[in-house]
Amino acid sequence: MTHSETHSETAVTVDTDAGVARITWHPAPEARLVLALGHGAGGGIEARDLRAIAAGLPAHGVTVALVEQPWRVAGKKVAPAPKTLDTGWRGLWPALVEPGLPVIAGGRSAGARVACRTAAGLGAAAVLALSFPLHPPGKPEKSRAHELLGAGVPTLVVQGGNDPFGKPAEFPESDAYELVEIPFGDHSFAVPKRADIGQEDAVRRITDAVAAWTDRVGMGAA
Repeated sequence: MTHSETHSETAVTVDTDAGVARITWHPAPEARLVLALGHGAGGGIEARDLRAIAAGLPAHGVTVALVEQPWRVAGKKVAPAPKTLDTGWRGLWPALVEPGLPVIAGGRSAGARVACRTAAGLGAAAVLALSFPLHPPGKPEKSRAHELLGAGVPTLVVQGGNDPFGKPAEFPESDAYELVEIPFGDHSFAVPKRADIGQEDAVRRITDAVAAWTDRVGMGAA
């Protein structure tokens, strides 16, 4: 494990069976939880929702760990198979629990799927699923709802109202998770200029929803 620091952020590399992963820590002054967030299959931890959560949640007592999968650290353009993503996530999990706090597993898109598939086995306190890809665009028959429903821990889905990978109304009714809709948002939570809400407001709604949820989840996990 190696470290590098920039301001209050600390980047740590972790060896896994899938290759070298990287965790960028955004520590809370008085942390009560760790929120670990993986990226999607088409981007990294620079995604607007991940950046906003990392900037906003430490003030709520939540240390945010932005996780880069080995394929991304290695500079590859295409994500590997789900099984390999799960292997990387499991391999870096010991570094996430090292601070000794309850850990919420999460991520956006493919990262959300990884969190759902592995949460129960790793002992995650909860799951945060950002832009959960319920199905491939235009192929609602290829549902991945079983991954979400099978997480086995308290789960929050934050979904854009116009996400082609699954609009909020397409999600099955279930007590297994809560869902917060970001109006007009697409898969990356971008909102069109003609929308009734601006981009800053959309991002603020994401961080507000996650902060409120972690407050409730944190009380149960403490």
